Amino acid sequence: MKMPTLLKSLALGLTLTLLGGCVTQTPYDYTAFKQSKPRSILVMPPVNSSPDVQAGYSMLSHVTLPLSEAGYYVLPVAVVDETFKQNGVMSADEAQAIPTAKLHEIFGADAALYLEITEYGVSYQLIASEVAVTAKAKLVDLRDGRLLWDGSARASSAENQNNNGGGLIGLLVAAAVEQIMNSLTDRSHQIAGITSARLLTAGMPNGILRGPRSPQYAENDKPAQQ
Repeated sequence: MKMPTLLKSLALGLTLTLLGGCVTQTPYDYTAFKQSKPRSILVMPPVNSSPDVQAGYSMLSHVTLPLSEAGYYVLPVAVVDETFKQNGVMSADEAQAIPTAKLHEIFGADAALYLEITEYGVSYQLIASEVAVTAKAKLVDLRDGRLLWDGSARASSAENQNNNGGGLIGLLVAAAVEQIMNSLTDRSHQIAGITSARLLTAGMPNGILRGPRSPQYAENDKPAQQ
């Protein structure tokens, strides 16, 4: 390949890469959400698709705070969980399979938040370890079954790790220390809190809208910024 042709190819590749990095995220369609105007939210028991049996209750313990701060009344998750159990609904899959009309009849909430945890816990490698939590959520109107919003979020302990210095021995020592810390502390539960905040904090791009208890509730009607 001649040099001018090679340079043109490299320039074209660089241009396409830069253009790919500049693609803007498609704004979420909040039409149904704004029409519904939910005031109260029923948080359903999370479906746990990860190997860690603690994932469901860990995530469940974190979701009330961001939803309340977003401006919604959140039905007490412990009371909801106990209500399901008292009525013979022992698993999250069974709970999430209950018709929306029935949930509205029992709990009286305007909407329900359905959660699924797809990643939770520690993954080990030779020179690194990572604690990560990934979750998906969808908000459904219990009065008519419409999907109001859905999203996903991930948080990881590796976001703050720096393994650039110290050579191989330094990396091995750092990995050993990190694994010990992950074993001695409940890092997964802490990371789940970060995931929950990223997933359910109002005002984030394509995130959940603010509820009527929020002082910024009127901002929901402003045009979305791209």
